[in-house]
Amino acid sequence: MSERGHLNQKDLKRFKKLLEDSRKQILENARKTLEEESNFDTDDLPDEIDQASSEYARAMNGRIRDREKFLLKKIDKALARVEDGTFGICERCEEPISAKRLEARPVTTLCIRCKEEQEKKEKSYG
Repeated sequence: MSERGHLNQKDLKRFKKLLEDSRKQILENARKTLEEESNFDTDDLPDEIDQASSEYARAMNGRIRDREKFLLKKIDKALARVEDGTFGICERCEEPISAKRLEARPVTTLCIRCKEEQEKKEKSYG
């Protein structure tokens, strides 16, 4: 097995592109949302029901942006791991993370076994 674990250069390039594409998509969606909001005039709303639903929409967008910010941080960290050669290595047990798991969640830092242990602990505290 190579020093980088089980991922070769081709895999790393593919995951890097996947992460960069996700990042681009999030930023593009955020830009569109901001443009839509800035073109929106509450004076055009005929009554309180529309006013309330627009407040709801704004609150919803705020939440999505928080979630997107969180995901962007995870993507940036994953890209940094690609650069420093630790991508695809579990940060807890230092074993390789399966390619199948990385396909599903390229931002993951834990192998499936460590993730399941973490979730069990969280449930027992919850």
